[in-house]
Amino acid sequence: MLARISSYAILGIDAVPVRVEVDVVSGLPTFTVVGLPDSAVRESRNRVAAALVNAGFEFPLRRVTVNLAPGTLRKEGSAFDLPIALSILAATRQLPEGSSASWSALGELALDGEVRPVRGVLSAAVAQREDPAPPLLVPAANEAEARLVPGARVLGVGTLADAVRIVRGGPPGARRVDGGSQGEEAGAFDGRARPPIGAGEREEPDVPDLADVRGQPHAKRALEVAAAGGHNLLLLGPPGAGKSMLARRLAGILPPMTPDEILESTRVHSVAGLLRPDRPVVRRRPFRSPHHTVSQAGLIGGGPVPRPGEVSLAHNGVLFLDELPEFSRAALEALRQPLEEGAVTISRARAALRYPARFVLVAAMNPCPCGGGAGPERPCRCLDPDVRRYRARVSGPLLDRVDLLVEVPPVPVRDLARGAGDDPRRPESPAARDRVARARTRQLDRWRTRGVRCNAGLGPDVHPRALGATREAEAMLLRAARTFHLSARAYHRAWRVARTIADLDGAPGPNGGSVHACHVAEALQYRWPPGRDEAAW
Repeated sequence: MLARISSYAILGIDAVPVRVEVDVVSGLPTFTVVGLPDSAVRESRNRVAAALVNAGFEFPLRRVTVNLAPGTLRKEGSAFDLPIALSILAATRQLPEGSSASWSALGELALDGEVRPVRGVLSAAVAQREDPAPPLLVPAANEAEARLVPGARVLGVGTLADAVRIVRGGPPGARRVDGGSQGEEAGAFDGRARPPIGAGEREEPDVPDLADVRGQPHAKRALEVAAAGGHNLLLLGPPGAGKSMLARRLAGILPPMTPDEILESTRVHSVAGLLRPDRPVVRRRPFRSPHHTVSQAGLIGGGPVPRPGEVSLAHNGVLFLDELPEFSRAALEALRQPLEEGAVTISRARAALRYPARFVLVAAMNPCPCGGGAGPERPCRCLDPDVRRYRARVSGPLLDRVDLLVEVPPVPVRDLARGAGDDPRRPESPAARDRVARARTRQLDRWRTRGVRCNAGLGPDVHPRALGATREAEAMLLRAARTFHLSARAYHRAWRVARTIADLDGAPGPNGGSVHACHVAEALQYRWPPGRDEAAW
């Protein structure tokens, strides 16, 4: 007998509908899975057989053929265990005829019939809502992340027996996890409304405060500008100057995530399999800090079984690359596309996957291999060829995509001693976060029709007059472009930084505050580290 049920395969961060068809006929006992399954899918025959028997059902000692359609799409992972098991029960009349066709399912089966969590459930819930499909059965551990999708009909099940009871008609008072109306499909759902995003989650520890960094007012200002406009930042200074401390405090001054951003980031982490049952929602902006030994696939994404890389896991958050020149050249050059387009496209023979990757890049590096140059007490011992080779590890095209280049000098000992002991330090991050949030609000209101969330996302088609630039500001930036031989990209990025500085000032004027010459002057000082020749890069 033939039975079928709907399921989903993960392609990038999207879920693609898959039809699971099972045919059970007389013949020698075999269990065959077709439809381009990977090794994890082929191994499902052993898990499904043991789970059916241990859950109290009968496994057919006949010829079982499982087809995963479409056959041109490669199927990966263990999420097809549950739909295969339900289809076998329907094909052997252990479920009412045609009952499995009224459901969709995702889940891995343990040998005792427990339904274990799988990755990509949030994407499947989005697909189930956008393309009206049968209600979706998911592992109970993935139920909370599925609640993010209003209108999706999703039920969490803990065991195979629970799933069978629901397919047979559902026990009284079974739960519905969606934003639908009360009483819809009574007996199978109870119409419970979708809870607020992040409800019931354990609070995360507080992020470190800017007040922990002694001195460095110039670097703190640059950090605030980067947060307000979503600009990329490079911190250059000797060891111990506070570069890493500054970078790790950027996430604490970014504005709260919007519901759309929460959904986007949670989908990426769901596909990567990084969500935890006790924290199924990414509520705070991600902060990713990979080690410099990370591979190109680990940083950008891909691999034999494509997965999101660090740039996608940092989507809507911060990607911190400490000791930037120590990263492999191939990994750094691969950053160009995500920095420019806000996404990563990974092409394979069978498909092209696209992962979102719009993040704030914060990088840190020493001025030379020895890390000297911190004053007369710590002079640089490197030869000029060594310095040039060290800096050449970071290419000019990559630096051209960095909006703010800031020199972080060593902090005088007297400033460190002033903050020691019982001297209370007033928190600085909350005030900075409020200023950043106000600047982001101005940007959202200004660029709403363009679909841009912050100034860093503007394209080169935006004229300086549309940014609210004065004639003096235009003349200053033109002179600077000729003097410093700025590329077209650097020219447009300087305008965006100047617009962000004006948004932070909040001065009245057209388009939410004019961009004056003083804003352009501050933006230009971030283009190249003070006191250093551009040609050295």
